[in-house]
Amino acid sequence: MFENLQDRLGSILNGLTGRGALSEADVSAALREVRRALLEADVALEVVRSFTDKVREKAVGASVLKSIKPGQMVVKIVHDELVEMLGSEGVSIDLHAPAPVVIMMVGLQGSGKTTTTGKIAKRLTDREKKKVLMASLDTRRPAAQEQLRQLGVQTGIDTLPVIAGQSPTDIAARAVQAAKLGGHDVVILDTAGRTHIDEPLMLEMADIKKKSNPHEILLVADSLTGQDAVNLARNFDERVGITGLVLTRMDGDGRGGAALSMRAVTGKPIKLIGTGERMGELDEFHPRRIADRILGMGDIVSLVEKAAENIDAEKARAMAEKMAKGKFDLNDLADQLAQMKKMGGMGGIMGLMPGMAGMKDKMASAGLNDKMFDRQIAIISSMTKAERANPDMLKHSRKKRIAAGSGTDAAEINKLLKMHRGMADMMKAMGGKGKGGIMKQMMGGLAGKMGLGGMGGMPDLANMDPKQLEALQKQAEAAGLTKPGAMPGLGGLPGGLPGLGGGGLPGLGGIPGLPGFPKKK
Repeated sequence: MFENLQDRLGSILNGLTGRGALSEADVSAALREVRRALLEADVALEVVRSFTDKVREKAVGASVLKSIKPGQMVVKIVHDELVEMLGSEGVSIDLHAPAPVVIMMVGLQGSGKTTTTGKIAKRLTDREKKKVLMASLDTRRPAAQEQLRQLGVQTGIDTLPVIAGQSPTDIAARAVQAAKLGGHDVVILDTAGRTHIDEPLMLEMADIKKKSNPHEILLVADSLTGQDAVNLARNFDERVGITGLVLTRMDGDGRGGAALSMRAVTGKPIKLIGTGERMGELDEFHPRRIADRILGMGDIVSLVEKAAENIDAEKARAMAEKMAKGKFDLNDLADQLAQMKKMGGMGGIMGLMPGMAGMKDKMASAGLNDKMFDRQIAIISSMTKAERANPDMLKHSRKKRIAAGSGTDAAEINKLLKMHRGMADMMKAMGGKGKGGIMKQMMGGLAGKMGLGGMGGMPDLANMDPKQLEALQKQAEAAGLTKPGAMPGLGGLPGGLPGLGGGGLPGLGGIPGLPGFPKKK
C-alpha cells in the first residue's frame, strides 16, 4: 500500500532536509517531482494541482525559507496537506440511529461488496458486540446470495433466508422487517452491481434506498481501478448519495492514488480499507496515520493496536514464567514466529516503524522474509514433542528426517538451531526480565518510550476510545518516535530488532550471511 509513492516522496523530501538553506527554486524543483510522483501514483490531476498549489503557497513563505530547518518545515507542510487531502479525522461507521441501523453497500460488480459485507458484519459483531443480519439483494449474479450465506456460516452471523423470485426492493423491505422481529442491531444490505454504471442500476439503488431508508450508504471501490474509481464515486454520490467509502485490495496496489483522490473529489470520508482476503483483514482509515506511513514516519499507534489484538495474554503470562526460569524451547520460538506472522510478518511490522519502511527491500534481498518464517515453523512442526523440548537431541539422522518432513535441508535446520541457541542464552542472561517474548518486549519498549504503564509496559488498548488513541499518537510524536530513523533499537528489546543494526537479539540477525543493516545516517 502506497509503496511506490512512499519511495518517491521519501527520496524527494530527503533531498530537501539535507540542506542548510532553501531557495524558492529548490522548493519549486522539489514540488515538480512531488507532482510527478503523485500522478504516477494515479492521483487525479485536479487533486494533484490543488495539492501542489497549497504546498507551494505555504512553502515559499518567508517563515519557511528563513527558518532554522527549512527542509523539515517543507516536510511538515507536505504532511499536513496530505492529512487534509485524506480528510483530517478518521471517521468510523455511524451506528447512532434507532435499531436496526440499515447499512447499504453499493458499487460495481467485482469490487468486493459481498466479501466486504461479511468483513464489516464480523467487525461489528466482534468489536462493537452488535447483533448483525446480512441480506443479499443481488438477484442477478449467479450464487451471489449463496456466497453471502456461506460467509454467514463461516463467521457465525445471521443471513436472511433466500426466497426465490423476490425483487431486490422486496428483499430489502423483508430484511428490515426480519431485523426488527429478530432483535438485530444492524442490517447490512449487499446490493447488486454491474460491470459499469448504467441507468437501471441507479434506479434500482434509488428504489432500495427509498424502501429501506439506510443510515449509511457505503460505496465499495476497488483501489486497483485508479482514476476510474474517482468517476465512479462521483456518479454514485450524485445519484444515490453515499455517506462513506470502503476501498478494497489496498494490499495489492503499491500506488494508492484512488485513496488520495476519492476523498478529495467527493468530500466523503474513507471509512474502511480492505487489506487482504481474510475476514479479519479490514482496517479503519486514519488519515494522519496513513500520511505518516506515506512519508516514512511509521505508524506507532497501529503497531501497538495490532500487538494488542494479536498477543495472547495467557500465553504471554505462561511464557513470562518460563523465561523467568531461563527456559526457552523450540515451541516458544514457534509461538514467537507465529505471533510476528499474525501481525503482518516482518514486512508489515517494518512498514509501521518509523524510518524502517525502506528496509523491506534490503530484508527481502537478504532472505529475511515471511517465507523464511514459514520454513522455520515447518521445521519445528516436523520435530517430535521431545525434540522440540530438548533440541540437543538433534543429531544427524534426526535432522535428515526433519529436513525430509519439512521440505528443507540440514543447513536450514542448523541455522534455526543456532538462532534458537542464541535466543535461549539471552533469555537465561535476562532471567526474570523476559516478560512475554519478542513481540511483547518490542511493544513494551515502544510503550516505555512513550511513558505508558500497563502490563509489561503494554497499554491496554481494548478499552481505549479514539480520543485516547489520538493522545497515544501525540505521545509517540512527543517522544520523537514518529521521526524517520528514530527507532534503531526499540528500547525494551535487548539490543534492538534482530538483524537491523541493533545487533542484539542473537536470533534472526545471527543467521550466517545475514548482515545487520546499517543505521540511517
